[in-house]
Amino acid sequence: MKREDIAQYSYRYAGNWKAIEQAILKEEENPCYKVYEPYITYLDPEYPEEFRQLDYPPWVLFYRGNIHLLKKRKITIIGSREISARGKYYTRQVCAKLRKDFVLISGLAKGVDALVHESCLQDGQTIAIIGSGLETHYPVCNEKLYQELSQNHLILSEWPGYVRVQRFHFPWRNRLLAALGEKIIVTQAKYKSGTMITVQEALQLGKDVYCLPYPLNEVEGSGCNQLIQEGASLYIEDVFE
Repeated sequence: MKREDIAQYSYRYAGNWKAIEQAILKEEENPCYKVYEPYITYLDPEYPEEFRQLDYPPWVLFYRGNIHLLKKRKITIIGSREISARGKYYTRQVCAKLRKDFVLISGLAKGVDALVHESCLQDGQTIAIIGSGLETHYPVCNEKLYQELSQNHLILSEWPGYVRVQRFHFPWRNRLLAALGEKIIVTQAKYKSGTMITVQEALQLGKDVYCLPYPLNEVEGSGCNQLIQEGASLYIEDVFE
C-alpha cells in the first residue's frame, strides 16, 4: 500500500473513514488521477503521533500552510461561537500568555475559535482543524482569517478539498481538536454545545482539561462551571509555566 493510494481512496470516498478502511483492506485499484492538494497520510513520518492514539485516526490530512507546526508543543483552546464580553476577555488573556510557548489550536469557527487564531497572527503560531474540505471557506465571515492562516500558519482537514460542510463533520472533527493539543482549555461554553463534545473526547484520551469560572447568573459560561464541578481543573497561568 502506497501513500498515494490512500489519498486517492479519500478522494473517491469523500473522506469517509470506514469506506477508506475497506478500500485499504481490499487493496482496491485506484483510478489514474493525481491528488493536487498537499497532504500527509498515516504512513508518513510527518503524521502527528497524537492522532495515532485515536480509535479512528484520520487516514489522510490535507493541509495548507506550515506543516512543521505539527512538531511543536501545542495546546487546544475552544469555546462558544456566540462569544460574550467575559469570554472575549478570558480568551485574549489565555492566548496572550500561552502563544509565547505553544502553538494554539482551534476550529476556525466564529467566536472563541476565531479569536484564538487572530491572537496569534502577529506574534504567535496557530493551527486550525476544519470540518470541510479546504476549498470550502466556512464560515464566510472568517475568509480573511482563512487566507492568513493558509499562508503563514496551518489549516488541516481530513476531507478532500471538494467536500462541502455537513453537520456531522463537526463532532467527528472534534476528536482531532481533542487529540492534537497537550491540554485543552475551555474559555466559554454553555451546558449543551459542541465544545462539550470535544471535552468528552479529550477526557477519553486522558488529556487534562482546564476551564475558566463564570458567575452563576451567566448562562454563557454554565458549561465551564459544570465541567469544574465535575473535576476539570481551574485555569491558572502558573500551571503552564
